Parts: sequence; C-alpha cells; structure tokens
Amino acid sequence: MHALARLLAATPLAAAIAAAPASALAQEQKKAGAIYSCVVNGRTVVLDRPIPECASKEQRILNSDGSTRGLRTPELTSDERAAMEAKQQEEALARAQQREAIRRDRNLLARFPNQKAHDKAREAALDSLRTGIKASEQRLAALEKERKPLQDETEFYVGKQLPAKLKQQIDANDATTEAQRSLVANQKAEMVRVTKLYDEELERLRKLWSGAQPGSMGIIASPEAPASAPAKPKAAKP
Repeated sequence: MHALARLLAATPLAAAIAAAPASALAQEQKKAGAIYSCVVNGRTVVLDRPIPECASKEQRILNSDGSTRGLRTPELTSDERAAMEAKQQEEALARAQQREAIRRDRNLLARFPNQKAHDKAREAALDSLRTGIKASEQRLAALEKERKPLQDETEFYVGKQLPAKLKQQIDANDATTEAQRSLVANQKAEMVRVTKLYDEELERLRKLWSGAQPGSMGIIASPEAPASAPAKPKAAKP
C-alpha cells in the first residue's frame, strides 16, 4: 500500500478522504503542497493545512509520498511569547554591554599605555581637587575673621533687637560659611570617589597590560564622571 494511503487510513478523516475522487484528492494535495500530521487524543490526524487542535504541539510536515519534509513548531502562548521576547531583550542587552566593555577597555589602553601615564592622570585629578579644598578652607578662615567684629558688636545689643543692617551682615556671613563648609565636604567626598575610580582602573589596566583581552573582565561600572576627567570644583561666592 502506498505510504501516504497507509497514514491517511489511520485517521478519523480516512473515510471522507477515501470517498473523494482520486483525481480531486491529487489536485488538492498538489495545490496545498504540504500535508500536516500530529497525534490528537492518541489518534494520528492528517490535514492539508495546519491542524488547529495541534496548534500547541509540534506538527510533522509531509511530502505527498508520506516522507517528512519538516516540522511546524508549536504556536506560543502569550506568556511564552512574552518570556521569549524578554529573553531576547536580555541577550541583546548583554551583547551591547559586552561591546561597550570592549570599547572602554580599548580606550583605557589607548589613554594609559603604562602605569606612569595613569599615575600622572591620577595626580592631576587629585591636585585639582586639593586646590579647590585649599581655596575653600582659606575662604572659611576669612569668613571667620569677618564674623568676629560682627559678633563683638552684638554685645552692645544684649536683650535688644539687633539693627537690621547688622543682622543682615551676620546672616550673610552664616549662609556663606555654611555654603563653604558644604563645598569642602563635597570636595573631600569627591577625592575619595576619584581615588576609588583610579584604583579600580589601575587594577583593570594591570590585567590588560598583562595580556587580558578587552572586554574579558565583564561590564565596567559607569561612574557619574570619568576618573580621567574630573569636574573642577567651584568656590561658592560670598
């Protein structure tokens, strides 16, 4: 018996197909160009189109002689489709991060071919911050001197309301002093941050200088500002 005939005879559709004229069946098979087969409730179902009952299953695609042409993958549920898209996005992000890690490692090697170049950049960055801290501390000392005569003058008004001008001078001195103290604290915190960034860069560079491939050490954290280009602190205006 013909291979396809044996396959069709095993299905619930066998009687209907057998009743159709042989020429009509041949024309339909030729028109469809493929035959789909799968098992439903223990029975093999064969159709000339994708089988709806097997949408969630794998379907065999057959040639007219009953041989397997290929497989039709199951249709995904909405949850499966969402999971697949999420996985694809994660994989795309990982590839992008890897490319970025390679780019940054290559840039590091280009900027710092040796430790001497890196140490020089570190000192330049820290010197800029030290200069800013020194200027702020000098300004604080000047504000303290300015405050002393103002404070002395308030002794003449014990138990009385301070003159408006004197009060404004004291308030302005207090505000400027507070701003300078905050600036010094920020500058010192920036020194800690920049030092940490250069330490991490140096550790990575040592591996790259030793032959590690760019990007092989994983993703590089993105700092708010590159260690090699620190922001120059600005002194607050009095």
